[in-house]
Amino acid sequence: MALVLSGGGGERLGVLTAERAVSAVPFGGKYRIIDFALSNCCHSGVERVALLTQHAPTSLHDHIGSGRAWDLDRRDGGVQLLQPYLTREHAAWYRGTADALARNWDMFANRSSHCLVLSGDHVYKMDYRSLLQTHMQSGALVTLAVTPVGPDQAWRFGMVEVDRDGRVRELEEKPQTTNARLASMGIYLFDTQVLGTALAAGPVHLVLDVLKPMIDAGERVFAHEHPGYWEDVGTLGSFYHANLELVAAEPRLILNDGRWPILTRDEERPPVKLLPGSSLDGALVANGGRIAGRVRNSVLFPGVVVGEGAEIVDSVIMQDVVIGAGARVDRAIIDKYSRVGANAVVGEGERLDHPELAWLEGLTLVGKDCTVPDGARVGRQAVLGVGAGPADFTEQRIAAGSHVRDRLAHVGLE
Repeated sequence: MALVLSGGGGERLGVLTAERAVSAVPFGGKYRIIDFALSNCCHSGVERVALLTQHAPTSLHDHIGSGRAWDLDRRDGGVQLLQPYLTREHAAWYRGTADALARNWDMFANRSSHCLVLSGDHVYKMDYRSLLQTHMQSGALVTLAVTPVGPDQAWRFGMVEVDRDGRVRELEEKPQTTNARLASMGIYLFDTQVLGTALAAGPVHLVLDVLKPMIDAGERVFAHEHPGYWEDVGTLGSFYHANLELVAAEPRLILNDGRWPILTRDEERPPVKLLPGSSLDGALVANGGRIAGRVRNSVLFPGVVVGEGAEIVDSVIMQDVVIGAGARVDRAIIDKYSRVGANAVVGEGERLDHPELAWLEGLTLVGKDCTVPDGARVGRQAVLGVGAGPADFTEQRIAAGSHVRDRLAHVGLE
C-alpha cells in the first residue's frame, strides 16, 4: 500500500497555501499537485492508498472525494483520508512525518508486506513497480528513490551517497556544500515489519529519526535511481518555473502521454473561446476560458476570462480569475476567484534587489478572492493576502515589495 504524506503547510509558497495544503495547490492548468502521486499509484497497480493530512485539509479532501478519478473508489482497498484526531492519549497535531505514520499505524500494520511512503507535494511520473523490483533484487530493508540534481540545488534536498552496488552510505539533509550528486525524492519503500519496528520507538521525523540511524548503523538501505522528470515545487520559484516550463516547445514534463496520463477530478466546462482580437503565444488555456486579449508564455486554469485589450505575460492565472479590459499582468501568480479591474496593472516596475524579497524571485503574488480596482497599480514583488481589496490600496497603488495581510473574514474558507 501507499502512505502519502500530505499535511505540509508550505510556508515557502506564501499565500497560495494560506487556505490549502501544498498537495492541494493547483498546477499545470487543470491539475493539483497531489494528482501526480495518485496517478502514479493508479498506473503502478497500487490499490490501497492512505493520505495523511493536517494543514488546511478541506480543499484537499474535497478534491479527492471518493477517489474515483484515480480508480480508488473500491470496496476492498481504495483511498483513505486520515487527519489528526483526539484520544485519551493524544491531543495534538502530528509532530512530524514519522509521528503521523505511527499515530495511524494500527490501520496499516497488517495490510501488505511492503509500504510505499510518498510525499504528496512533488511533481513527477514514476512506475513504482520498478522501485519494488530494485528493492526485491537487492534484498533491501528500505529503498530510497533518488535523482541527479545540480550542485547549486543540493541545499534544497536530502543528498545521498551510494556505493557501486547502490547501497546508501550517507544521507545529508539539505547540506550547504556536498560532493553527493543524488537527491532523495521523498519516496521510500519499506518492508512493513521494518517500518513498524522503527515507529514503535516513537520517532518524530522519518528521515532524521528513522532513515539516518538505519544508514549510520549499516542496515541494508539501497537507492533506486529515477531517470525521468521530478520536481519539488515547495518553493515559489520552483512552482512558477515548473508551470511555465509546460508551455515550452519541448517541455521536460510531458502531459499529453496516453500511456501514463495524469488523472484528476475534472470539471464540466465549455470549450475555450477565443474572441476577435485575441492572441495566444506559448500558452496553456484550460476549458471554460474566454479570451479577448493577448496571452504570452502563461498558464491559465479553468474559467479564466481575459478582457478586450488585456495582456498577460509570463504568468500563472488560476481558476475563475477575471482580468479586465485593458489590464496588464506581468510575471505574476494570481490565485483563484480574484478580479483584476479594467486598465489595472499587476507586476509594475523593475525587480527590487532586497534580500527579504529573494523568495519571490521577482514575482508578484495575488492571493485568492482578491480584487484589484479599475486603474490600480500593484508593484513588482508585492504580495496581496487572501481577500485583499480596494480598501488596501493607497491612492490606487500597492507599493513594490509590500505585503498586504490576509483579511480575517476570508481566512479558513475555501
